[in-house]
Amino acid sequence: MSQWYLHDSSSNRRIGPLDDEAARAEAARNPSLLAWREGMGDWLPVRSIAELVDGTPADPAAVPPPLPRGGRSRADDIEFRIHGQEMQFVEIELDPGESAIAEAGALMFKDSSVQMDTLFGDGSREGQGGGFMDKLLSAGKRVITGESLFTTLFTHTGGGKAKVAFAAPYPGTVLAMKLDEHGGRIICQKDSFLAGARGVQVGVHFQRKILTGLFGGEGFIMQKLEGDGWVFIHAGGCVVERELAAGERIDVDTGCVVGYHASVNMDVRPVGGIKSMFFGGEGVFLATLTGPGKVWLQSLPFSRLAGRMLAAAPQGGGQDRGEGSILGGLGKILDGDNRF
Repeated sequence: MSQWYLHDSSSNRRIGPLDDEAARAEAARNPSLLAWREGMGDWLPVRSIAELVDGTPADPAAVPPPLPRGGRSRADDIEFRIHGQEMQFVEIELDPGESAIAEAGALMFKDSSVQMDTLFGDGSREGQGGGFMDKLLSAGKRVITGESLFTTLFTHTGGGKAKVAFAAPYPGTVLAMKLDEHGGRIICQKDSFLAGARGVQVGVHFQRKILTGLFGGEGFIMQKLEGDGWVFIHAGGCVVERELAAGERIDVDTGCVVGYHASVNMDVRPVGGIKSMFFGGEGVFLATLTGPGKVWLQSLPFSRLAGRMLAAAPQGGGQDRGEGSILGGLGKILDGDNRF
């Protein structure tokens, strides 16, 4: 009997060992899991493993309806593996002719048979006859959301399998999401997109409420990821996934929102009384997320990490002149930086 191990990349949680029946039931409940057993060379998505899919069709009511395609082709069906704990990177395995897109500067390594091409925009209309204005509009959306004008397309031009890997820019978690399992659209924080399958579109989502745009932590503009393929989103620290029922609300620090389903409503509310606003240390507003739908929350927003680093840096700029001196050491002890 096979002993299966399953991995939930959204929460970085491992499940197992499981027998065949238990593994099939777990895969039916969460098709985005990765699976491995003895004899397999790598972790694979459960949907690509016949032993876990055959004979266990998913409940149609639990699967979001497919995204209307309007003539667009499907995204490339890539395979991947996420490595690491605190500093993660995603390794994508490509078949001949398959491609992945990534943000400029995200590349970690690639096989020699993987060709790099720089694209204007997100590359979602590459090879589909889009004109210059379509590409210009795509690039403009990326600039508005804080990304570069260009993305890099990585295409496997050889035979067999080839790999390309992309690294997260700061400590945190890489989330793997199959867009057709989330209604074909996810709203996420600016500059969170790391990589994805060719065919995924990176667009703009505007906050329509003035207070949400001013105090929601993400401004008026967020990223909108659309399509049916795999996308990889980077978040700071650990990530918590919450499923909100219709009308259920959760209050979140404005910087801790990573992403949410398009069906979720995001708003802001004051933290409480005057004392809480000025002395509570949580700011003046909290983000409110109201279901139905899933939300993803991060434990370490980059703004919080950058703020701590800035506070610890020498205030006058340059190096700390007190290092190595008696006075400098005494100052650090009094300041709490050195502990016995």
